[in-house]
This record gives sequence, C-alpha cells and structure tokens, in this order.
Amino acid sequence: MSVRPVPRSAVERIDPWRLRIRAFDPSMRSEGRIYASEGLWPAIRDDGSLSQVVDVAGLPGIVGPSIAMPDAHQGYGFPIGGVAATSERDGVVSPGGVGFDINCGVRLLSSGLSAPEVRARLDPLLAAVARRVPVGFDAARDRSVSGHAMDDLLAQGAAWAVRAGWGRAEDLDRIEDRGTFSTADPAMVSARARERGRDQVGTLGSGNHFVEVQAVEAVDDPDAARAMGLVEGGVAVLLHTGSRGLGHQVCTDQLVLMQQAMRRYGIRVADRQLACAPVASEEGRAYLGAMGAAANYAWANRQVLTHLIGEAFLEVFGPLADLSVVYDVAHNIARIERHRVDGRPVPLCVHRKGATRAFPAGHPDLPIGVRALGQPVFIPGSMGTASWVLLGTERALDETWGSVCHGAGRTLSRTAARRGRSAADVLADLAARGVTVHAGSRKGLSEEAPESYKDVDLVVGTVVGAGLALPVARLVPMGVIKG
Repeated sequence: MSVRPVPRSAVERIDPWRLRIRAFDPSMRSEGRIYASEGLWPAIRDDGSLSQVVDVAGLPGIVGPSIAMPDAHQGYGFPIGGVAATSERDGVVSPGGVGFDINCGVRLLSSGLSAPEVRARLDPLLAAVARRVPVGFDAARDRSVSGHAMDDLLAQGAAWAVRAGWGRAEDLDRIEDRGTFSTADPAMVSARARERGRDQVGTLGSGNHFVEVQAVEAVDDPDAARAMGLVEGGVAVLLHTGSRGLGHQVCTDQLVLMQQAMRRYGIRVADRQLACAPVASEEGRAYLGAMGAAANYAWANRQVLTHLIGEAFLEVFGPLADLSVVYDVAHNIARIERHRVDGRPVPLCVHRKGATRAFPAGHPDLPIGVRALGQPVFIPGSMGTASWVLLGTERALDETWGSVCHGAGRTLSRTAARRGRSAADVLADLAARGVTVHAGSRKGLSEEAPESYKDVDLVVGTVVGAGLALPVARLVPMGVIKG
C-alpha cells in the first residue's frame, strides 16, 4: 500500500468546501480535489486518503482531477469516497476504483405508514424481517441459483428477479440503469465466483450492511419529497448491501489478470492495489463484463430483499403497508459515460468507489421514473444517527462527473472500533436514543458504533454547500437489522 507523503505546501483551500492538491510529483497526470469543510478536513488529512488521491492522479489516461468526497477514508488502491474518470480511448480501468463489494449500494423504500403506528409494532416488525432476511458473513438461503438461471441473473439483474416473481415491473423504473448493467458478460464470471453466489441471493451479509426502518424527521423540499412518497412523520426503509461473495471473488479473480496485463502493456502505477489495464483492451473489457455481471447480481439481491421486507410489513400491518421503491443507487461501480470535456461530449470510464451518481433533472441516463425529478441520492449516517435524501445537480455534472459521497465515512477502523465500547454498551446507547437493533454479530455491533463514523450532517452540509446536491429530507433510525 502506498504511503507517499503529501507535503502541506501542495494542498491549498479553494473555498469553505473544496481543497486542491497541486501536481507536485512528476508521476501525477492531474491534480487532486478534496471536498471537505474545516470540520471534516483533519480526518481526511491524517488517515492516508490524500496519498491515495495522489496515486490515483497518476493513472494513465486520467481526465480531470482525482477526487475525494467528504466521506473519504483510506481504502484499497482508491480512497473510499473516491471518483476518477479515464479516457475510454487511451485510459485504464482499475478494479481498485470499484472495490471488492461490486455494486454495493442503497435502496430506499416508502411505506405509506406513520412513525407512531410503526413504533407501536416495531419489535414484531423487526422480528418478521429477521426471519426472512439471512444476515452475517456466511448468510445463505435455501433457494440455490445455478446453471442457466445464474447466467440469466448475471445478464439481467433486477429484471431477472422481477420475472421470477420478486417484485413488480414498475420497480425497474426506480433503479439506476433499470437494474440491468447492459454490458455485463456472465462468461467472464468464474466457477468459483458462481459457487460463492449460488446461495446468497436475498441475503444481507455483514459489516456495514443493514436494513433500517426510518422516520422522516424533517423535509426540506416538500414537492420533491412528495414525489418520492416521503412525508414528515412518515416511515421509510433503507436497504444497504451488495454483490456478496460473488462480487468479492470477481474482484479477486480480475486483480490477478490485471497484474499480468500491466506487465504486457508496460503500465506502472504508484501502488500495486491500483492494478489496471487499458479500457479498450481485451483485459479491460473482460473486467467491465465481469464487473457488470456482479453489479447485476447485487441489483437482483436488493430486489429479492425488497420483496422479503415487503412480506414482513404485510405480515405485521396488513394491506395498510405498501412498500414502494423510491430509488436504488450503486456506489461501487465503473461505467462508460459521456461527459463534456472542453465543451464536447467524450466517452469516459468513470470510477465511483464509495460514491454515487448525482445526475440532474432531465439527464437522459436517468430511468423514466425519476428523470423529471433528478437523481435521488441517499447518504446514510450510522445506525444511531440520521440519513439524508438529496437530489443531484448540474454543478455535480460539471465538477465531479455527476457524483457525490455515499455515506458518512469511517473515522475509526474496524479494529480500532472493536477496541472501544463493548457491544452491550453500543446496544444500551442505541436504546437510549430510541433505536432497536437486531444484530447477527456482537463484534459487528462494536465495529459499527456511531462514533466510528463522521458527522453525517457535516458531510451533507459540504456537498450541499458545494452545490453538488440539494437537500430533500432528513431521516432518523427507529429499528435496524445488522449483519
């Protein structure tokens, strides 16, 4: 892992929301840009993120700056909260710019219920969800997907799940890419990856993955909130999970191939975790095909989970509960997108690792269900703090390739968090805040303690202050299912 020091003299603050890292090293092909208020800056400055921003700035064919969002923290190759675009023609694609949990993402559901009526039956609701949704690292379901069915799933994503009876066709109009990464190539997914994913469709996993029942505490944009089915005092559900073991194996497999490809193409990078290949090469296209198939797996997974959560709401509340998909976004993905560079549209490979799209209203890449509204953006905090709903803007399109942060971002590593408070202390603290937790792992509870994360309101304040997103609503947790 790179430990390149970044001299303080190379970093300058542009305004209250932005900092710049000038190209101080000959290996840098672009500058760095950090989105961070004064309150967020120390954590980003001191945890290794800046070194990774500089390393990413040296990728062949990078276009525009190497970007870190306000939730940035040190990751594998790229910082988590990192965004970078490379030329499709002569740039590279790097699995480190996506990560191991391909298409880890969040989906928001509206319920039509009020907070008081859900609070009154919260325990049976969480129990009903927990009975249906397997959690934990090795979570599995008794319905295996293999053979031709797995090929269809990897090619079709959420559409496969809908056709199999897991949800409604109109759900697809509320999912990024309509839940199908069209350039996915199931043939690029190894037998080992398929085996790891065979029993995990419809499972939550572990770590920071969750199902959270939330109350809409405040609304900033009533019209936009209403269009999303969110009203003050109402209840929503936020789901966070990804491609599980299949996605992890796809990344593991592809990193080996990328290391070999770099030798063939004579590519050198500052950090071996930035292994890459030309976007237009056989290896680059193979990675994008495998990554797209894993992304489809994640969309199918969230679609099945949505159906299971909906069944739990119906069990507890009957026909009063009608969960509807507000939107579903990926935050570990690389895509070929057209963006304006020097006044003309150019195809770029946009890496978003721990970052989500934030396209403005009317953008042609948005599905029809949200095109008039603009891209909904979901910024979860921690299980004891708020989450935010935002909308993308034209300024984000101009400055960050239409991207914003994906969450609050860690301030403590998982190891450091485990050395802090016990799981019992975390549970007691959350109960005092009015949050009920069903957890598959006590160790996981310690790792996910609220103080392990940045202040989500400061993070959201930075992207709103910078003009990258518009606030719609603030949601607070009532009950949480954790892996």
